[in-house]
Amino acid sequence: MQRYFVDFNENEKYFKITGDDFHHIKNVMRMKINDEIYVSNQTVVFYAKISDIDADYVLCEILSQVKTNSELPIKISIAQGLPKADKFEFVIQKLTELGVSEIIPVLSERSIIKLDNKKEDKKLTRYNKIAKEAAEQSHRVKIPNITEIMSVKELIKYSENYKYKLFAYEASNETDLIYFKHVLKEIKTNENILVFIGPEGGISEKEVELFKNNEFRVISLGKRILRTETAPLYVASVISYELETRG
Repeated sequence: MQRYFVDFNENEKYFKITGDDFHHIKNVMRMKINDEIYVSNQTVVFYAKISDIDADYVLCEILSQVKTNSELPIKISIAQGLPKADKFEFVIQKLTELGVSEIIPVLSERSIIKLDNKKEDKKLTRYNKIAKEAAEQSHRVKIPNITEIMSVKELIKYSENYKYKLFAYEASNETDLIYFKHVLKEIKTNENILVFIGPEGGISEKEVELFKNNEFRVISLGKRILRTETAPLYVASVISYELETRG
């Protein structure tokens, strides 16, 4: 059954779907009156049925609430040093599927791409579309937040409300690997964790010191060197597994 994210009041019986989702329902899926869908307002999920199809909207009726537990018990924010465009789009899609709450694109010292304001707005629109589609496909209740593109200094300022702040560094050692294990055992339901992953060129020595001086802890992701698009998926998978399989 198709799932859509719609801004609606769950206390009202009817709501409208417009825009791209209207086009998808009418022209791609070719749905008819009385066809049923899932809808989420990013808080709860409902069964709904199509009551009417107009020229520019679909009118839906709420049927019943769906009991679902597809969100992670903690907030995971992944800050990704911006790689080439197709790699970052892949990262957004897969992190969404893995249950990450927030994705923060970061223009770090060794990021290959450069953006002007016009390109940045266009990129963010596309990033959000990818996240929405991936959230629908993976039956998320919420679409992960894609923040504005930040510098490393802006990320450090943004991180002030996080209890656990980490960055993955390939020059780290066995102690750093053990620390990551300890964090996963310590973190509790409803807490938050922020992890920074460097771009293709890695994290500069200057950035390493900047992170360390602002309460970020370095972690190792194992004995192998991971690509920039692999590392965030590893981090999200490990955290998800640890938190969702606790007895």
